[in-house]
Amino acid sequence: MKLSVLDQAPISKGNSPETTLQHTIELAQFTEQLGYHRFWVAEHHNTSGLAISSPEILMTRIAASTNRIRVGSGGILLPQYSPYKIAENAKTLTALFPSRIDIGIGNSPGGSPITQKALTDNHIKPIDDFYRQVSDLQGFMHNTLPRDHDYRLVKASPRIEQPPKLWLLGLTENGAKNAANLGIGFVFGHFINSKYSKIAMKTYYEQFKPSVSQTSPSTIVCIFVVCAETDEQAEALAVTQDKWLLNISKGLGTQVQPPSEINRDNYSNDDLEIIKKNRERCIIGSPNTVKSQLQRLSEQYQTDEFMIITNIYDFAAKQKSYQLLAEVMEIED
Repeated sequence: MKLSVLDQAPISKGNSPETTLQHTIELAQFTEQLGYHRFWVAEHHNTSGLAISSPEILMTRIAASTNRIRVGSGGILLPQYSPYKIAENAKTLTALFPSRIDIGIGNSPGGSPITQKALTDNHIKPIDDFYRQVSDLQGFMHNTLPRDHDYRLVKASPRIEQPPKLWLLGLTENGAKNAANLGIGFVFGHFINSKYSKIAMKTYYEQFKPSVSQTSPSTIVCIFVVCAETDEQAEALAVTQDKWLLNISKGLGTQVQPPSEINRDNYSNDDLEIIKKNRERCIIGSPNTVKSQLQRLSEQYQTDEFMIITNIYDFAAKQKSYQLLAEVMEIED
């Protein structure tokens, strides 16, 4: 089984964005040493609690600070940008760091309606236009746009021989179908919502069509994990992630609070129900507990790669969580 990392760079209360981004670079270096396969960074806008708004820039810094680990986006918000410009950024990154770049793309609006308007300069694309945009991006990457395409004579530079791998991030059967029909990789966001996991993965494998991008299906499942020496210690760490997810659901901000500010006795019954529901997106426990649950999910999803996201308050504890998981899974890149 391969293990990878998704970092949203949540800002722990008391830390600055600068410190948080430095922690992201340190985490990439640390997980590379542990044998993790990929290190991806997210994209969020108009928030004071998440530090990454430009994954391509951060990817360049991470790739320059590491040697082997694949570096990617999880994911670039394609509807807000030009497929042509994303292709040029992606190919530039790959020219600088050959065979190490992944381009994960998503269909998120990027934030509130007014944020989306600011991102697109008020030129919002139709929701049902996403498939066309992904297809165009793939065409620009590989110089395979149809002859009757309006931009067939426009080439994405630099003209590298091997473009980066393209992945589509999805939560539903429709996302899986898009990835399968285009013949690109599929990342299922279990950490967001696992409701359609079985049908999405089944659809992707059954409908996959070989393409210029890849000849066989490839999948990643992204999931929250908090790992510590014992189940009890993991639970103690996870209360900060629980609170963070609860606050997001209630629109109360996205900074990660320290354990000293969290009192479970102050939660309402509705709060406890939300936390319980959120736990369906997570694996929390000792190394053996986490290992057994990942193995079960691997069989359920029919995937051999998990992308791990750990949004707890303490950075050293986050590093330790990734270390314990790497050791118990005996990963080798």
